[in-house]
Amino acid sequence: MIVNPKNGVDQLLFGMKQKEVIALYGSPEKQFEDDDHNIIYLYNKQQIRITFYEDEDMRLGYIITSHPEATLLGKKILGREVAEVKNELPFKTWEQEDFDSTENHFNESNWLVLQSEYGKIIRVEIGAIINDKDEFEWKFK
Repeated sequence: MIVNPKNGVDQLLFGMKQKEVIALYGSPEKQFEDDDHNIIYLYNKQQIRITFYEDEDMRLGYIITSHPEATLLGKKILGREVAEVKNELPFKTWEQEDFDSTENHFNESNWLVLQSEYGKIIRVEIGAIINDKDEFEWKFK
């Protein structure tokens, strides 16, 4: 399960529609609509959560994975010390938010979140990039 900053995760590319995702992974184990009318798919086997943005013609815009084999720039990341992983990555600017027992480590230039608990990464979130014109840079055409 490769996390590819600015592009997507595994075979998923930002900008895909629901039919392209279903063609790759089949029907999701769970599907629901959030408060913003975005459609969320959950895939248990892939341990992945996919968000299709309602205000962007239901394009894939956000992915969360907890897959134990997730890699980022060729390095396995889940279960590892967050400080160690951040030091290994070429991304040097990180914002940190604390939520009870978890922390989010956010790199804005790659729209990447490493979520940690007790100092170890438990999940990775990645979003489609928004350019200087305030438009999404879709990777799937």
